[in-house]
Amino acid sequence: MQVLDSWKHLLVKVGPAVIATTMTLGASVAIAGQATADPAEGVHYVALGDSFAAGAGVFPQADITTCLRSAVNYPSLVAKELGVATFKDVTCGGATLDELTEPQRGIVSGAAAPQFDALTPDTTLVTMTMGGNDIGLAKQALLCGNLLPEPNGTSCADAFTADGVDTFAERTTALAPVYGTAIDEIRSRAPQATVVIVGYPTASQPGACPAQQPAWPRDADYLQAVLVNLNALLRKVSAEHGAIFVDTATSSIGHDMCAAPEEQWINGLIPSLSTPSFVPLHPNTFGEENIAKQVVAALR
Repeated sequence: MQVLDSWKHLLVKVGPAVIATTMTLGASVAIAGQATADPAEGVHYVALGDSFAAGAGVFPQADITTCLRSAVNYPSLVAKELGVATFKDVTCGGATLDELTEPQRGIVSGAAAPQFDALTPDTTLVTMTMGGNDIGLAKQALLCGNLLPEPNGTSCADAFTADGVDTFAERTTALAPVYGTAIDEIRSRAPQATVVIVGYPTASQPGACPAQQPAWPRDADYLQAVLVNLNALLRKVSAEHGAIFVDTATSSIGHDMCAAPEEQWINGLIPSLSTPSFVPLHPNTFGEENIAKQVVAALR
Protein backbone atom coordinates (compact mmCIF):
# COMPACT_ATOMS: atom_id res chain seq x y z
CA MET A 1 0.00 0.00 0.00
CA GLN A 2 1.05 3.63 0.35
CA VAL A 3 4.03 2.72 2.48
CA LEU A 4 6.11 5.88 2.13
CA ASP A 5 3.45 8.07 3.71
CA SER A 6 2.97 5.44 6.42
CA TRP A 7 6.70 5.35 7.12
CA LYS A 8 7.07 9.13 7.34
CA HIS A 9 4.07 9.35 9.65
CA LEU A 10 5.55 6.72 11.95
CA LEU A 11 8.97 8.36 12.04
CA VAL A 12 7.41 11.63 13.12
CA LYS A 13 5.26 9.95 15.74
CA VAL A 14 7.37 7.31 17.40
CA GLY A 15 10.72 6.86 15.64
CA PRO A 16 11.93 3.84 13.66
CA ALA A 17 11.50 0.28 14.89
CA VAL A 18 13.40 -2.31 12.89
CA ILE A 19 13.69 -5.89 14.02
CA ALA A 20 14.80 -8.52 11.53
CA THR A 21 13.85 -12.15 11.62
CA THR A 22 13.32 -14.74 8.94
CA MET A 23 11.02 -17.70 8.89
CA THR A 24 10.71 -20.52 6.41
CA LEU A 25 8.12 -23.12 5.59
CA GLY A 26 8.43 -26.92 5.52
CA ALA A 27 7.41 -29.78 3.17
CA SER A 28 6.79 -29.31 -0.52
CA VAL A 29 3.38 -29.47 -2.18
CA ALA A 30 1.96 -29.84 -5.67
CA ILE A 31 -0.27 -27.34 -7.45
CA ALA A 32 -3.79 -28.47 -8.23
CA GLY A 33 -7.01 -26.78 -9.32
CA GLN A 34 -6.88 -24.86 -12.59
CA ALA A 35 -5.04 -25.82 -15.74
CA THR A 36 -1.27 -25.75 -15.39
CA ALA A 37 1.64 -27.20 -17.27
CA ASP A 38 2.79 -30.77 -16.65
CA PRO A 39 4.30 -30.77 -13.13
CA ALA A 40 7.35 -32.51 -14.57
CA GLU A 41 8.07 -29.40 -16.59
CA GLY A 42 8.21 -27.25 -13.45
CA VAL A 43 6.24 -24.30 -12.11
CA HIS A 44 6.89 -20.84 -13.54
CA TYR A 45 5.66 -18.40 -10.91
CA VAL A 46 5.04 -14.64 -11.18
CA ALA A 47 4.07 -12.61 -8.11
CA LEU A 48 2.14 -9.35 -8.63
CA GLY A 49 0.95 -6.97 -5.96
CA ASP A 50 1.27 -4.09 -3.54
CA SER A 51 3.16 -3.66 -0.26
CA PHE A 52 1.24 -6.45 1.49
CA ALA A 53 2.64 -8.83 -1.10
CA ALA A 54 6.02 -7.09 -1.26
CA GLY A 55 6.50 -7.37 2.50
CA ALA A 56 7.26 -3.69 2.94
CA GLY A 57 9.42 -3.07 5.99
CA VAL A 58 10.01 -6.78 6.63
CA PHE A 59 13.73 -7.48 6.87
CA PRO A 60 15.87 -8.52 5.13
CA GLN A 61 14.80 -6.26 2.27
CA ALA A 62 15.67 -7.31 -1.29
CA ASP A 63 14.80 -3.88 -2.70
CA ILE A 64 14.56 -1.03 -0.22
CA THR A 65 14.68 2.01 -2.54
CA THR A 66 12.26 1.27 -5.36
CA CYS A 67 9.61 -1.11 -4.03
CA LEU A 68 10.39 -1.88 -0.35
CA ARG A 69 10.34 -5.56 -1.31
CA SER A 70 11.31 -8.14 1.31
CA ALA A 71 13.47 -11.18 0.65
CA VAL A 72 11.08 -13.13 2.90
CA ASN A 73 7.72 -11.85 1.67
CA TYR A 74 4.93 -14.34 1.10
CA PRO A 75 5.67 -14.87 -2.62
CA SER A 76 9.28 -15.78 -1.79
CA LEU A 77 8.09 -18.25 0.85
CA VAL A 78 5.55 -19.75 -1.57
CA ALA A 79 8.21 -20.10 -4.26
CA LYS A 80 10.51 -21.89 -1.83
CA GLU A 81 7.74 -24.14 -0.56
CA LEU A 82 6.69 -25.18 -4.04
CA GLY A 83 10.22 -25.57 -5.35
CA VAL A 84 9.36 -23.61 -8.49
CA ALA A 85 11.43 -23.76 -11.65
CA THR A 86 11.39 -19.99 -12.13
CA PHE A 87 10.22 -17.12 -9.93
CA LYS A 88 9.64 -13.47 -10.82
CA ASP A 89 8.67 -11.21 -7.93
CA VAL A 90 7.53 -7.81 -9.22
CA THR A 91 5.46 -6.83 -6.18
CA CYS A 92 5.94 -3.20 -5.23
CA GLY A 93 4.93 -0.99 -2.33
CA GLY A 94 2.30 1.58 -3.30
CA ALA A 95 1.18 -0.32 -6.40
CA THR A 96 -2.32 0.06 -7.79
CA LEU A 97 -3.94 -1.75 -10.69
CA ASP A 98 -2.61 1.04 -12.94
CA GLU A 99 0.92 -0.18 -12.24
CA LEU A 100 0.10 -3.52 -13.81
CA THR A 101 0.37 -1.85 -17.20
CA GLU A 102 2.33 1.34 -16.44
CA PRO A 103 5.76 2.05 -14.89
CA GLN A 104 5.75 2.92 -11.19
CA ARG A 105 7.87 5.63 -9.65
CA GLY A 106 10.15 4.25 -6.95
CA ILE A 107 9.38 4.89 -3.30
CA VAL A 108 12.80 6.49 -2.75
CA SER A 109 14.45 6.29 -6.17
CA GLY A 110 14.32 4.47 -9.48
CA ALA A 111 11.28 3.10 -11.24
CA ALA A 112 9.58 -0.27 -11.51
CA ALA A 113 8.52 -1.68 -14.86
CA PRO A 114 4.84 -2.47 -15.45
CA GLN A 115 4.13 -5.62 -13.46
CA PHE A 116 2.42 -7.36 -16.37
CA ASP A 117 5.74 -7.30 -18.23
CA ALA A 118 6.77 -10.26 -16.07
CA LEU A 119 3.99 -12.46 -17.48
CA THR A 120 4.79 -14.82 -20.36
CA PRO A 121 2.90 -17.59 -22.17
CA ASP A 122 4.78 -20.23 -20.15
CA THR A 123 3.82 -18.72 -16.77
CA THR A 124 1.92 -21.39 -14.82
CA LEU A 125 1.21 -19.64 -11.50
CA VAL A 126 0.29 -16.03 -10.74
CA THR A 127 -0.50 -14.58 -7.32
CA MET A 128 -1.77 -11.04 -6.79
CA THR A 129 -2.64 -8.95 -3.74
CA MET A 130 -3.93 -5.59 -4.84
CA GLY A 131 -6.83 -3.22 -4.36
CA GLY A 132 -6.06 -1.49 -1.07
CA ASN A 133 -4.24 1.38 -2.75
CA ASP A 134 -6.87 1.66 -5.47
CA ILE A 135 -9.43 2.65 -2.84
CA GLY A 136 -6.89 4.76 -0.91
CA LEU A 137 -7.12 2.68 2.25
CA ALA A 138 -3.55 2.63 3.57
CA LYS A 139 -2.83 6.32 3.13
CA GLN A 140 -6.14 7.52 4.52
CA ALA A 141 -6.23 4.99 7.35
CA LEU A 142 -3.48 7.03 8.99
CA LEU A 143 -6.07 9.78 9.46
CA CYS A 144 -7.76 7.52 11.99
CA GLY A 145 -5.06 7.97 14.59
CA ASN A 146 -6.14 9.84 17.74
CA LEU A 147 -3.80 9.98 20.70
CA LEU A 148 -6.52 11.25 23.07
CA PRO A 149 -9.95 9.72 23.81
CA GLU A 150 -13.13 11.15 22.38
CA PRO A 151 -14.10 13.92 21.94
CA ASN A 152 -10.53 15.23 21.72
CA GLY A 153 -9.98 14.75 18.03
CA THR A 154 -11.77 13.98 14.78
CA SER A 155 -13.44 10.72 13.84
CA CYS A 156 -12.27 9.35 10.50
CA ALA A 157 -15.41 7.19 10.34
CA ASP A 158 -17.49 10.37 10.47
CA ALA A 159 -15.32 12.00 7.82
CA PHE A 160 -15.51 9.02 5.45
CA THR A 161 -19.31 8.73 5.80
CA ALA A 162 -20.18 12.43 5.79
CA ASP A 163 -23.51 13.48 4.23
CA GLY A 164 -24.64 9.86 4.12
CA VAL A 165 -22.02 8.90 1.54
CA ASP A 166 -19.63 6.09 2.46
CA THR A 167 -16.48 7.02 0.57
CA PHE A 168 -14.80 3.63 0.82
CA ALA A 169 -17.97 1.70 0.00
CA GLU A 170 -18.32 3.66 -3.23
CA ARG A 171 -14.66 3.20 -4.13
CA THR A 172 -14.82 -0.53 -3.44
CA THR A 173 -17.91 -0.98 -5.62
CA ALA A 174 -16.26 0.95 -8.46
CA LEU A 175 -13.21 -1.32 -8.25
CA ALA A 176 -15.07 -4.47 -9.32
CA PRO A 177 -15.07 -4.09 -13.13
CA VAL A 178 -11.47 -2.83 -13.17
CA TYR A 179 -10.34 -5.79 -11.09
CA GLY A 180 -12.17 -8.23 -13.33
CA THR A 181 -10.49 -6.74 -16.38
CA ALA A 182 -7.09 -7.16 -14.68
CA ILE A 183 -7.73 -10.87 -14.06
CA ASP A 184 -8.82 -11.32 -17.67
CA GLU A 185 -5.64 -9.62 -18.86
CA ILE A 186 -3.52 -11.96 -16.73
CA ARG A 187 -5.25 -14.87 -18.46
CA SER A 188 -4.64 -13.33 -21.87
CA ARG A 189 -0.91 -12.92 -21.21
CA ALA A 190 -0.48 -16.20 -19.32
CA PRO A 191 -3.15 -18.61 -20.62
CA GLN A 192 -1.68 -21.63 -18.79
CA ALA A 193 -1.55 -19.95 -15.40
CA THR A 194 -3.41 -20.75 -12.22
CA VAL A 195 -4.46 -17.26 -11.06
CA VAL A 196 -4.60 -16.71 -7.30
CA ILE A 197 -6.03 -13.53 -5.79
CA VAL A 198 -4.83 -13.16 -2.21
CA GLY A 199 -7.01 -11.21 0.22
CA TYR A 200 -6.01 -8.90 3.06
CA PRO A 201 -5.56 -10.06 6.67
CA THR A 202 -7.57 -8.95 9.70
CA ALA A 203 -6.25 -5.61 11.01
CA SER A 204 -8.17 -5.10 14.26
CA GLN A 205 -10.39 -6.85 16.77
CA PRO A 206 -13.90 -5.49 17.49
CA GLY A 207 -13.61 -2.32 19.55
CA ALA A 208 -9.86 -2.19 18.86
CA CYS A 209 -7.47 -1.51 21.74
CA PRO A 210 -7.24 2.24 22.50
CA ALA A 211 -4.95 1.56 25.46
CA GLN A 212 -2.31 0.17 23.09
CA GLN A 213 -3.08 1.77 19.73
CA PRO A 214 -4.09 5.42 19.15
CA ALA A 215 -7.41 4.77 17.43
CA TRP A 216 -10.95 5.23 18.67
CA PRO A 217 -12.94 1.96 18.69
CA ARG A 218 -15.55 3.13 16.18
CA ASP A 219 -12.86 4.33 13.78
CA ALA A 220 -10.93 1.07 13.98
CA ASP A 221 -14.18 -0.87 13.50
CA TYR A 222 -14.97 1.22 10.44
CA LEU A 223 -11.57 0.49 8.87
CA GLN A 224 -11.92 -3.20 9.60
CA ALA A 225 -15.34 -3.14 7.91
CA VAL A 226 -13.71 -1.56 4.85
CA LEU A 227 -11.25 -4.47 4.74
CA VAL A 228 -14.09 -6.98 5.08
CA ASN A 229 -15.95 -5.35 2.18
CA LEU A 230 -12.81 -5.24 0.04
CA ASN A 231 -12.12 -8.92 0.65
CA ALA A 232 -15.74 -9.77 -0.19
CA LEU A 233 -15.41 -7.94 -3.48
CA LEU A 234 -12.11 -9.70 -4.30
CA ARG A 235 -13.72 -13.07 -3.55
CA LYS A 236 -16.72 -12.29 -5.78
CA VAL A 237 -14.66 -10.97 -8.69
CA SER A 238 -12.28 -13.93 -8.45
CA ALA A 239 -15.19 -16.37 -8.72
CA GLU A 240 -16.67 -14.48 -11.66
CA HIS A 241 -13.38 -14.52 -13.56
CA GLY A 242 -12.15 -18.01 -12.78
CA ALA A 243 -9.45 -17.17 -10.25
CA ILE A 244 -8.78 -18.78 -6.88
CA PHE A 245 -9.41 -16.47 -3.92
CA VAL A 246 -7.29 -17.01 -0.81
CA ASP A 247 -8.79 -15.83 2.46
CA THR A 248 -6.12 -14.57 4.87
CA ALA A 249 -8.52 -12.71 7.16
CA THR A 250 -9.96 -15.75 8.96
CA SER A 251 -6.61 -17.29 9.87
CA SER A 252 -5.31 -13.96 11.18
CA ILE A 253 -8.16 -13.36 13.64
CA GLY A 254 -6.57 -12.96 17.06
CA HIS A 255 -3.28 -11.95 15.47
CA ASP A 256 -4.25 -8.38 14.64
CA MET A 257 -2.67 -5.13 15.80
CA CYS A 258 -4.17 -5.58 19.27
CA ALA A 259 -2.61 -8.99 19.90
CA ALA A 260 0.30 -9.56 22.26
CA PRO A 261 3.62 -8.85 20.50
CA GLU A 262 4.51 -12.52 20.13
CA GLU A 263 1.08 -13.20 18.57
CA GLN A 264 0.85 -10.08 16.41
CA TRP A 265 0.97 -10.58 12.64
CA ILE A 266 0.07 -7.06 11.53
CA ASN A 267 1.44 -3.77 12.81
CA GLY A 268 -0.76 -1.15 14.38
CA LEU A 269 -0.46 2.60 13.92
CA ILE A 270 2.42 2.24 16.37
CA PRO A 271 4.30 -0.98 15.57
CA SER A 272 5.51 -3.05 18.49
CA LEU A 273 9.27 -3.10 19.09
CA SER A 274 8.92 -6.86 19.48
CA THR A 275 7.66 -7.48 15.94
CA PRO A 276 10.02 -7.88 12.98
CA SER A 277 8.87 -5.01 10.75
CA PHE A 278 8.21 -1.30 11.02
CA VAL A 279 5.58 -0.14 8.49
CA PRO A 280 2.25 0.73 10.17
CA LEU A 281 -0.86 -1.31 9.34
CA HIS A 282 1.14 -3.89 7.36
CA PRO A 283 2.03 -7.54 7.97
CA ASN A 284 5.23 -8.38 9.83
CA THR A 285 7.34 -11.48 9.18
CA PHE A 286 4.81 -13.69 10.96
CA GLY A 287 2.01 -12.20 8.89
CA GLU A 288 3.86 -12.85 5.63
CA GLU A 289 4.51 -16.42 6.73
CA ASN A 290 0.82 -16.98 7.46
CA ILE A 291 -0.22 -15.58 4.09
CA ALA A 292 2.23 -17.95 2.40
CA LYS A 293 0.75 -20.90 4.31
CA GLN A 294 -2.77 -19.96 3.18
CA VAL A 295 -1.67 -19.69 -0.45
CA VAL A 296 0.10 -23.04 -0.38
CA ALA A 297 -2.91 -24.67 1.29
CA ALA A 298 -5.22 -23.31 -1.43
CA LEU A 299 -3.00 -24.83 -4.11
CA ARG A 300 -2.92 -28.31 -2.62
